[in-house]
Amino acid sequence: MNTLPILSTETLSVGYGKTVVVQGIRIRVEAGEILCLIGPNGAGKSTILKTLIRQLQPMAGTVLLEDTPISELKEKELARKSAAVLTGRVAPEMMTCEEVVAMGRYPYTGMLGILSETDREKVDETIRTVGIEEIRRKDFDCISDGQRQRVMLARALCQEPKLLIMDEPTSFLDIRNKLEFMSILRSQVREKRIAVILSLHELELAQKFTDRIICVNGGQITAIGMPEEIFTGDSIRDLYSVEHGSYDPIFGTVEAERNSAAPGVFVIGGGGSGIPVYRRLQREGIPFATGVLPENDMDLPVARALASVVITDRANEAVSPERAEEALLILKKCERVICAVRHFGAVTRENRRLLKYAEEHGLLK
Repeated sequence: MNTLPILSTETLSVGYGKTVVVQGIRIRVEAGEILCLIGPNGAGKSTILKTLIRQLQPMAGTVLLEDTPISELKEKELARKSAAVLTGRVAPEMMTCEEVVAMGRYPYTGMLGILSETDREKVDETIRTVGIEEIRRKDFDCISDGQRQRVMLARALCQEPKLLIMDEPTSFLDIRNKLEFMSILRSQVREKRIAVILSLHELELAQKFTDRIICVNGGQITAIGMPEEIFTGDSIRDLYSVEHGSYDPIFGTVEAERNSAAPGVFVIGGGGSGIPVYRRLQREGIPFATGVLPENDMDLPVARALASVVITDRANEAVSPERAEEALLILKKCERVICAVRHFGAVTRENRRLLKYAEEHGLLK
């Protein structure tokens, strides 16, 4: 049995004036789901979101909120069903954080905007949920960016919406506040069965906190799927037209551009020990080689992104004498050797030959 989506679109095109920015948009978001828009700057993500909350009129097609065109909903009805946290600094004058949160109850008050006891209980509950009790009486314009975003999330949640639209809600936040913000959002989506549509520039957050991804580029939707389907192969590299450096879709990490010249340094790494060395050498502009790394070694993704030469061997098997000999031939051409490994286990014991040669010939640094 198919459930009715909280929001869906039919042949939607969005833009400004007479200019279509993105066309052929098909969106469907269910209760308890976070749908994330990703794509390069200027792709039209914000334009889509503004159209979904009726800040912009569709160029073509329809936006349905629980099977009703949003164009047919009255303002108060729309405000009771949906809430938005958009890009830009909100600066309510002479208002405490508690008063800003309470603004989320206005769709439920009378013409005078007087809060009932139920409204005040909802404000208190939301303030506790989002974790802003200590700043509730502070002026909104005197708190940090991370605190502001929490207050704005609390205001939106206070509306008790079925749909929450958010445009780059973590852009101004440090890493701690990004993680806390997304964790709170994820928790509320599960508990309250809210449908969320948001845009993110932080791909690592999109990959780890959202349920489905929509890729926007070139005036169209280029892909839709779960993070496991989107973050594969060269899809992100192609979406953002990455030419300098690399992006690892498995770990969600970016690396700088490699120096492909003949290696002057050989790094004996493995088990994650070589990663900081690889990055330091890259920063210093020094081309390097590394190995022998099993195909499932933690070092390998970064080594492949940054090293000019990488010697590998089969996963889950001991490094073979043949591969160690191949690495040794490359090592002999280098001016110095860095050994990042403190202990050679059963899998990498053949790499001891590399260390021994470097020690005997004064190459070890």
